[in-house]
Amino acid sequence: MYHLFNFVQQHYTVLNEHDIRQHQEDDISRISAVLSTSRVHACLLLRHYNWSVSKVHDEWFADEEAVRKAVGLLGKQVEISNARELTCGICFEVYPRKAMSSAACGHPFCSSCWRGYIGTAINDGPGCLMLRCPDPTCSAAIGQDMIDIFAYCEDKKKYTHYLLRSYIENNRKTKWCPAPGCEFAVDFAMGCGSYDVSCDCSHSFCWNCTEEAHRPVECGTVAKWILKNSAESENMNWILANSKPCPKCKRPIEKNQGCMHITCTPPCKFEFCWLCLDPWLEHGERTGGFYACNRYETAKQEGVYDESERRREMAKNSLERYTHYYERWATNQQSRQKALVDLHNMQTKKLEKLSKTHCQPESQLKFIIDAMLQVVECRRVLKWTYAYGYYLPDHEHAKKQFFEYLQGEAEAGLERLHQCAEKELQVYLDAEVPMKEFTDFRRKLAGLTSVTRNYFENLVRVLETGLEDIGPNKETIVGRTSSSKNVAGKSM
Repeated sequence: MYHLFNFVQQHYTVLNEHDIRQHQEDDISRISAVLSTSRVHACLLLRHYNWSVSKVHDEWFADEEAVRKAVGLLGKQVEISNARELTCGICFEVYPRKAMSSAACGHPFCSSCWRGYIGTAINDGPGCLMLRCPDPTCSAAIGQDMIDIFAYCEDKKKYTHYLLRSYIENNRKTKWCPAPGCEFAVDFAMGCGSYDVSCDCSHSFCWNCTEEAHRPVECGTVAKWILKNSAESENMNWILANSKPCPKCKRPIEKNQGCMHITCTPPCKFEFCWLCLDPWLEHGERTGGFYACNRYETAKQEGVYDESERRREMAKNSLERYTHYYERWATNQQSRQKALVDLHNMQTKKLEKLSKTHCQPESQLKFIIDAMLQVVECRRVLKWTYAYGYYLPDHEHAKKQFFEYLQGEAEAGLERLHQCAEKELQVYLDAEVPMKEFTDFRRKLAGLTSVTRNYFENLVRVLETGLEDIGPNKETIVGRTSSSKNVAGKSM
């Protein structure tokens, strides 16, 4: 597990299945002991109050009767009638008393009907965790003791699985890692500032919105950016900027040749002028030929086409601006993915080879892993700065200029580190070199790692405060960035 910044304190715990089960059992035991009730009842109480121990305590001691009624816990067990034979309330068959069973409410049902009722509920999904007595007039809860008695082995496993998952999914302090195929959960300490979480599966995500970790960008901005990347709005912008509607059938047409003579696709086949959109039959040498249109130029000067041209130009500018930010966002994502692959190869294959080549223990080569991890995390931050920049208001020119300066410095510093960790390292992987040369490389790479970490730490702080340092304090931050750049230069 790795954090971008040195000052970050881990404010969460990653849980595997054993940990989750242990936490769940501990909470059940705690409620059972404090309320002097059975573990079955304790489990039902916790499940009803979304596994919040404090909530159960508060509600129980405030109004025990109301809690019992809401959860379906009776004050005392109601015994089944002493009659020798009883009628099952589901199949209406008559059975001996000893062949009948009931929940705490005393409503008798045969074993076959209990098994069918419970099995159907379990196969219907997690709703089985809130199962009540089959009698429609009764709200007595059905706990795990009844499940253990009547459910088939496969159904018992499903019930236990639902119960385990409910501990994570209904608990406001825990969430599953959203990475595909990951079975870890995260127990998060609320009120700790940063929402960034790194799972043991190596996936980093935002606790608040469960998207990938995206500091320094707010969750709302991330949601807008992701929606924009997947929405049809940019397709429409492209169509508006690069096509015109056929004057007859109104379908959009892209001009792919130099000639202004356009023929619409079948079945329309209408022929018109690309510039003025009038029928081509009215055109010829007298209107400017195949590559111009005197009518259009005249009309344009008279202001006839001002509005449509203005809309098309606005769409084109909007598309170009979005493309600028999206391409750089996507490029940094690709670079990060490549860096992750390189990191994995280094940890599993190349580090051992490097250790043997230079006769150094792998623990002494940790500076390489640190550098590569730093590259991965900084690529993520840099990627999200492009979404940040896209939504900066155009009228705040000073902020925008300052942001672009900081972003440019960050990009330059990261490229220096990435090149050193990727290309310059290759020399030492391919052949043995003098110890002094390798020591110099260690010093350089460790220095660049430290400088880059410090710079990105400052960058994230500044962006998360909304570039408030613009103005009187601007020189202070610029000074820090220049200082970092100078240290990097000396390292090289």
